[in-house]
Amino acid sequence: MGGTHIWSERFKKFFLGNRFVIFLLILLLIGLNIFVLDKISFIFTPVAVLLKTVLLPILLTGAIYYLLNPLVDWLERKGIPRVYTIVALYLLIVGLITIVILSIVPVVREQIMSLIENFPKYSYEVQLQFEGLIGSDFFHQIQESTGFNPTQLAQTVSERATSLLENAWSGLGGFLGALKDIILAIVTVPFILFYLLKDGKKLPNFILRYVPIRFRTQTNRVMSEMNGQISSYIRGQIIVSFCIGVLLYIGFLIIGMDYSLILAIIAACTSIVPYLGPAIAITPALIIAIVTSPLMLLKLIVVWTVVQLVEGKFISPQIMGKSLRIHPITIIFVILTAGNLFGVLGIILAVPGYAVLKVIFTHLFKWFENRSKLYEPVAAESAAPEHDAERVDGDSK
Repeated sequence: MGGTHIWSERFKKFFLGNRFVIFLLILLLIGLNIFVLDKISFIFTPVAVLLKTVLLPILLTGAIYYLLNPLVDWLERKGIPRVYTIVALYLLIVGLITIVILSIVPVVREQIMSLIENFPKYSYEVQLQFEGLIGSDFFHQIQESTGFNPTQLAQTVSERATSLLENAWSGLGGFLGALKDIILAIVTVPFILFYLLKDGKKLPNFILRYVPIRFRTQTNRVMSEMNGQISSYIRGQIIVSFCIGVLLYIGFLIIGMDYSLILAIIAACTSIVPYLGPAIAITPALIIAIVTSPLMLLKLIVVWTVVQLVEGKFISPQIMGKSLRIHPITIIFVILTAGNLFGVLGIILAVPGYAVLKVIFTHLFKWFENRSKLYEPVAAESAAPEHDAERVDGDSK
C-alpha cells in the first residue's frame, strides 16, 4: 500500500502537476473530439441546413433589435407599454422607408444609370492615361528593372474576363438562390423582430432553465457580458458608419464630386468592417477622381483625410469607447482570417464573433484556473525551504 501511495504521489507531481503535460492532454482531447466529429459529420447535415436557412434572418433581426431595444426599454421605464412602442416604431420605420424610396432611390438610380453610361468614357480615359504612362521613360525603366510586360498583363486580364463571362451563366442559379434567401429574410424579419422586442427579456431566463443550478450564476454572467459586447459593437459600428456616410456626402458635395451619393452610400456600407472597410470604400472614389482631374484627386484626399480624422478622434471614441478592448492588429488578422474562411459574411461577423469567443474562453480559463490549482503562486512555498536552510546554516555555525 505504501508503494502504491508513493507512485500515486509521483504521478500527480510529474504529470498532473506539470502544466505542459496538462496542456498537451487538453490538446489531445480537443484533437480527438475534432476527429470523431469529422467522421460523423453527416449527422449534423440537417443542423447545418437549418442554420443556413435561419442565419440571415437572425443576423438582420439581431442588428435591428440592438438598435431599437434601448429606445423600447427607455420608453417602458417611462410607463409606455412595450407593444405600443413597438407598433409606433414600426409605423415610423415604414414612413422612413417610404420617404427613402420616393426621394433617395430615384437619385441613386439616376446616378447608377449615369455611371453605367459613362463607364466606357472612364475606361477610355484610363486607357489613355495608361498608354501615356507606358510611353514615358520612367515606365520603361521600371519595365526593364522588374520585367513587367503590359501586353502579357492585358492578355491575362482578357482571359480572366472571358472566364468570368463563361461562368456567369453557371452561377446564375446560385445568384437566384441567394436572392430568394434575401427576400425571405426581409419578409420574415419584421415578425421575428416584433416578438424579440416584446419578449426578448425572457430569453435569458428561458435558457437558464436548462442549465444546471450550480452553473446558472456563471452562465448568466457570461451571457450578460456577451450581450454587452455584441450590443455595444453593433450599435456603435452602425452609428459610426452612418456618420461617415453623411460626412463624406457633405464633403463630396462641397468639392463637386460626381456620383457623390453613391460613393457616400458605398463608404457607409463598407465602413461596417473596421480598418479594412475605409480602404475598400475609397477605391471607386479614387478612380472617379483620377479620371476627372488631378485637382479633384487632391480635393478627395483632403476630404477623406478630414473625415477619417473626425471619425477617429471624435466620433468613434464617443460612440464605441473601449468596450471591446481588442488591439487593432488583432482585429485586422481576425477579419482577414474570417474572410478567407467564410467570405463576406465572415468579414462582417469577424469582430463580434471574436468578442463573443473571447468572453467564453476567458471564463473557461478562469474556471480551469480555479479548479486545477495550477496557477497558484509558488513564491511562498519556495521561500520557506530557503529560510529553513539559512536557519540550519546559522545553527551549525
